[in-house]
Amino acid sequence: MAEKTRKAGLLLRLLAKSIDLGVFLVMAKLVPQAGVLMGSVYMLISDGLFDGRSVGKKLVELYVVDAEGRPCTIRQSVLRNSLIAGACALTLVPVAGWLLALAVFAFEGLLLFGNAEGKRLGDDFAGTQVVEGRTGVATPEERDI
Repeated sequence: MAEKTRKAGLLLRLLAKSIDLGVFLVMAKLVPQAGVLMGSVYMLISDGLFDGRSVGKKLVELYVVDAEGRPCTIRQSVLRNSLIAGACALTLVPVAGWLLALAVFAFEGLLLFGNAEGKRLGDDFAGTQVVEGRTGVATPEERDI
């Protein structure tokens, strides 16, 4: 990889995640019970879409990459977002589910805030990191395709 990776800023990551949660909420409202499950599946695979970007990350120019700078795969996205998708699915349970979901988001946020590399628990599971712009993202020639 030619360039050094530049970890994504906290504000941009929060904005991207807010957009993705908005996608989840739209799905949940369109088809109440099935929409929550569809939205949870979106949260699972979202970072493996669009060359390592969810809809939110695409809009704010963030990328999820592995240690070699390759874009996040669907498998890595499932690994890194399992806890988040589970929290989204918990919203089907009135009150207690929402409280548990908020606790999961708070826990992941605290980990993200306190980690020098800008990694949350899901990033550790999947061996990924969120970076800004194209900095640190391997070009097609650099990828092992």
